[in-house]
Amino acid sequence: MKKEISAGGVVYRHRQGQLEIQLIEDRFGRMTLAKGKMEPGETIEQTALREIAEETGMTGQISVPLTIISYVYEHAQLGRVQKEVHYYLVEANSGQLEAQIDEIKGVAWYAPLEAWQLQRDSGYDNNDEVLRLAFIKLGVEVGPVA
Repeated sequence: MKKEISAGGVVYRHRQGQLEIQLIEDRFGRMTLAKGKMEPGETIEQTALREIAEETGMTGQISVPLTIISYVYEHAQLGRVQKEVHYYLVEANSGQLEAQIDEIKGVAWYAPLEAWQLQRDSGYDNNDEVLRLAFIKLGVEVGPVA
């Protein structure tokens, strides 16, 4: 089985004394996190930062690793693929927020509880745990996942 590695992260910033979390609206109208496939010669960390910059226009630095999510999916040409996605908590430090229009519909900053509600209402289930871990690292209470 072919293995594919991707990386991305939960991007955050402090603006006017308030914590903000970045979420992407993908081309299917779902809320998600910036992530993408590792390219030859890159470290996993470089992949995460590159994908965030490409998809959102923001550059940042990794604060801490969050988790690795693994799953298998069916690829039209390759058959079954083992996918491994490495997620990091990334502090935004520069850039102009701008969605990579060919891949995603939009990107925006949200207050933590609003980001959590958007994730719960229209995000992908496997990102619940990623965002929850990010909030723990950031000291944000969101209540139980269930």
